[in-house]
Amino acid sequence: MTSTAQASKSGAATAHPDHLGHVIFIAAAAAMGGFLFGYDSSVINGAVEAIRDRYEVGSAALAQVIAIALIGCAIGAATAGRIADRIGRIRCMQIAAALFTVSAVGSALPFALYDLAFWRVVGGFAIGMASVIGPAYIAEVAPPAYRGRLGSFQQAAIVVGIAISQLVNWGLLNAADGDQRGKLMGLEAWQVMLGVMVIPAVLYGLLSFAIPESPRFLISVGRHERAREILEEVEGDKIDLDARVTEIELAMKSEHKSAFKDLLGGGFFFKPIVWIGIGLSVFQQFVGINVAFYYSSTLWQSVGVDPADSFFYSFTTSIINIVGTVVAMIFVDRVGRRPLALIGSVGMVIGLALEAWAFSYDLVGGKLPATQGWVALIAAHVFVLFFALSWGVVVWVFLGEMFPNKLRAAALGVAAAAQWIANWAITASFPSLSDWNLSATYVIYTVFAALSIPFVLKYVKETKGKSLEEMG
Repeated sequence: MTSTAQASKSGAATAHPDHLGHVIFIAAAAAMGGFLFGYDSSVINGAVEAIRDRYEVGSAALAQVIAIALIGCAIGAATAGRIADRIGRIRCMQIAAALFTVSAVGSALPFALYDLAFWRVVGGFAIGMASVIGPAYIAEVAPPAYRGRLGSFQQAAIVVGIAISQLVNWGLLNAADGDQRGKLMGLEAWQVMLGVMVIPAVLYGLLSFAIPESPRFLISVGRHERAREILEEVEGDKIDLDARVTEIELAMKSEHKSAFKDLLGGGFFFKPIVWIGIGLSVFQQFVGINVAFYYSSTLWQSVGVDPADSFFYSFTTSIINIVGTVVAMIFVDRVGRRPLALIGSVGMVIGLALEAWAFSYDLVGGKLPATQGWVALIAAHVFVLFFALSWGVVVWVFLGEMFPNKLRAAALGVAAAAQWIANWAITASFPSLSDWNLSATYVIYTVFAALSIPFVLKYVKETKGKSLEEMG
């Protein structure tokens, strides 16, 4: 019997849980990993200048401390799936929560620059794990009829985590009278900013004890009775539980375990479709989006903005990021992935070009001229808005849909790795590039945003409305 016929027999496709609120709680608890992903990756924004001052380091060394977390991210993302398959999704979440907690404490109480960098790697490993395990768990637990909406919790949690980290940083800076190295609770303000993440990290760990293991994992280790209980809990008692368990077993047995060698072929090592996925990942990062989340307070202070105001602008940018993400979630299935990507690219070109123009002016009294200052501020928000409503969401949708079934898992892994590497390249290079020429740096990002337009037009095919089987 095919899995489609089995699903029809079990009633899974139209299953509605008896207590939808409980299922929403389960998905929201799992998405706390996404919240920590966003929080931990952007909280460093508030500490950059204080770290530079305290440890008296140049831009190149500073950049490595900021960017080194991305090495941990790549390792965590690469290993999370294997860990989750061996010990379970919930245990994997608990490990990530513990690593987030330890990283927050270590980052807040560093002895020197080298151990701060080490704790950044530990936090990065947790981010990488959370980036993989959250969406996978939600997809496996959510009833099919609600999977798309519940799956969007992860992305929503990430952008909310970014916003909350900037709001907390701004509040703590004001409590320290605008001094990132001012004293708070016996520590410097920037240390408290990094340490506050202990609170959501512990909450994530506690929530992981309140949600059930994935039925898919339980079936894989022979715990069928517990899997049946959880399926009834999340999909309702009107489905045929025996047929549902059999359906999951058949699907797991028939899955093709894609391997790296499946990606090889064509004239340039990888198959063309894999290069397209890599291209989407690289363009997503090479427009410089993470400069807005890792360095925005530093950027504004470099052109004469008061530290407290620079932290506030970082917060407002993160709110715009949330707004854009919501717009993308509403329109990605209505307008399509490709049109949204093109609209976003055009908007990003305009925003980045205006920032490059504004930053080309000499500072007057340590500040940009008034007109250029306002243009730079508005353009930065425009850039983040157009990124969030397009490439921020659309790339992940494309990567989840565009590859043939037999390549999907391995190709997605390569594309995600390319994204972490590109993220690291931008994050590590920005301080030195901005010291060299801030305007020229934004010209580089503008060029990549412009190049993304012909790339999408020529190579990227629309996936809206197509089944995964239609991808080959």
